[in-house]
Amino acid sequence: MYSFTPTEEQQMLLDAVKRYAEGDIRPASREAEESTELPPELIEKGWELGILQASIPEAYAGFGDYSVLTGALAAEGLAYGDLAATLGVMTPNLFVLPILLAGSEEQKKSFIPPVIEMEWKAYTAALIEPTFDFDPQALETKATQKGKDILLNGEKIYVPYASEAQALLVYADLDGKTQGFIVPGDAEGLSVGERQKTLGIHACPLYSLKLEDVKIPAGNQLNGPDGHSMEGILASWHVALAAMAVGVAQAAYEYAIDYAKDREVFGVKVAQKQAIAFMLAEMGTDIEATRLLTWEAAWMLDEGKEEAYKHAFLAYSGAVDMVMMVTDRAVQILGGHGYIREHPVELWMRNGRGFAAFTGLAMV
Repeated sequence: MYSFTPTEEQQMLLDAVKRYAEGDIRPASREAEESTELPPELIEKGWELGILQASIPEAYAGFGDYSVLTGALAAEGLAYGDLAATLGVMTPNLFVLPILLAGSEEQKKSFIPPVIEMEWKAYTAALIEPTFDFDPQALETKATQKGKDILLNGEKIYVPYASEAQALLVYADLDGKTQGFIVPGDAEGLSVGERQKTLGIHACPLYSLKLEDVKIPAGNQLNGPDGHSMEGILASWHVALAAMAVGVAQAAYEYAIDYAKDREVFGVKVAQKQAIAFMLAEMGTDIEATRLLTWEAAWMLDEGKEEAYKHAFLAYSGAVDMVMMVTDRAVQILGGHGYIREHPVELWMRNGRGFAAFTGLAMV
């Protein structure tokens, strides 16, 4: 038997996240989207909530214990405000959490504290590749052992904050197995391309990346020469994205309800029209179903349940379809108003479309 009633510590964090999402992120989201820039002070304020630090034990300069469920609750709350800002605030998670989950003790003590101490810093990760059938478990970026060093060669896309990254976690194929490698931001042979133009999340800076014989010590492989499993990392990606999709969908759903209750067409409130009422009911049902599936997957990961990885993938797969359906219908419910930028539903729909391609852009 399990319960999703937040603990006192979780509730305090969620209350702070909600205030930040509604009071800071949401009001800034449209201007950030138009200017394609997240204000540094907005990111710093989100960083100061301590979401990542609360997942790191004191031995590595944090002040809590790792909990996928707590991270998922926070990710959902942030994404309710704006997805681009959420990805920005949580970018350092992409570097720190895989080291926490799969790194050696020496790597944890060496690489985690500099990231989570003091202000937000650009530490990121590079997973996604420019291939039609991209598969995180079958990467075209290659890692080759050469004496006491490893050479990395390949191309990556959708790398957040790559242009200013102090270090990156680069994923590559080593002897048929996906592995993570810690790479300094100024490594020779590492080149950052132009900022990429995307359908949504315009405010989150994403870059392409080329690796040409990038040489790093063999000790920079996650967990050293023995390597590591990708299952826990992949499941964390899936739960994070599922939670964020729920947050985006919830925002669109609530906006559509408020509009439908307020707007009159031929003397009748839009919400009173049967077709609209049925649409809203199905939207709400699908959001709640996905939320519970996501929370359950997160809980199972925390408990070390055997089926956790499968449930994390199911939550993500369902969330990808759910967020697209909900945000698309929110646009429909607003009619012509849904297609103009006065209302945020068109932004949420564009952001929702990206979840199918965002594996590796979020982690809890």
